[in-house]
Amino acid sequence: MAYLPMYLNSAILVLFSCDICLVGANRPPAPVNVTVTQLKANAATVSWDVPEGDVIIGYAISQQRQDGQMQRFIREINTTNRACVLWDLDEDTDYIVQVQSIGLYGESQASKRVHFRTLKETDRFPSNSSNQDDPTMQGLKYRQLQTGEMIIIVVVLIMWAAVIVLFCRQYDIIKDNDSNNSKEKAKPSSEHSTPERHTVGLLHSKFQKAPSINIIEV
Repeated sequence: MAYLPMYLNSAILVLFSCDICLVGANRPPAPVNVTVTQLKANAATVSWDVPEGDVIIGYAISQQRQDGQMQRFIREINTTNRACVLWDLDEDTDYIVQVQSIGLYGESQASKRVHFRTLKETDRFPSNSSNQDDPTMQGLKYRQLQTGEMIIIVVVLIMWAAVIVLFCRQYDIIKDNDSNNSKEKAKPSSEHSTPERHTVGLLHSKFQKAPSINIIEV
């Protein structure tokens, strides 16, 4: 009975070793043909190939500066992409990147190290038709569309505000004109009739004061 725990521990170690071997055997192979393209001052695109016959559900990317000051890990699953855009890079700086494939039973070994250097801000990357499919260019176009839509919305709102202000001013002018017309119509009619009565009185007084002369012949 004293040897029973020893046998159990040995069996557990053997099973664990078998599991490790099975998992290691089922891991996908490392990505191949890792390349860095579309170099810019603060961005770059890394792409790779995966050997056929393996189920790949994602990828993991290790990115670091060559001087070792900064390291970044990018991991994405449930995707079939074979490229990724590296953002927020420092200009005129050397970087090292490695890619791993993610399968159903774990991650592959890391690919070979790829060295690249970002451009300077003053450098101009030559434009060609292939840049249209670059994810960085697509992101810039999307941002430009968003900015244009916001400008259109602001212009429309300003135009509506101007129309409302003009309408209010016209309404105030019409209201003032109506009030002035009503005041003129409301003047008393006695002011116009008084001179007529005074004229009639004067004529009547003149006829009363005129002397009457009677001539009698004998």
